[in-house]
Amino acid sequence: MTGFGELESQTPELVRPYVITKGRGLPDEEQLSLITLVTAAADHQQRPTRLSPEEQSLLDLCAAGYLSVAEIAGHTQLPLGVVKILLAALTEGGYLVTRPPVQRAPLADREILEEVLNGLRAKFG
Repeated sequence: MTGFGELESQTPELVRPYVITKGRGLPDEEQLSLITLVTAAADHQQRPTRLSPEEQSLLDLCAAGYLSVAEIAGHTQLPLGVVKILLAALTEGGYLVTRPPVQRAPLADREILEEVLNGLRAKFG
């Protein structure tokens, strides 16, 4: 049987998400969805030293090019909500640039498609 000291040494260090996010709330889904692309701003070399280690690692990760929010969460192994909050804060600070996903194209009118199909059938048999 293991003693109390042995169990304590095996437990990983844990920082609560509330501490990492400094109590900030989740951003709107329109601001940062799972497929929003994120990259470091052009002047990311001039980073202040007051960023947390998690924010620094996000900036390092995003400096390589565009990544989606889901990819960033996967690389950092942080909860998705925490990553979204940190990315929103870094974007507001001007350290990151986001590119929203492309909007879906509107569906074509069914009547127009049927007219085109009928025209093609009349011309080519």
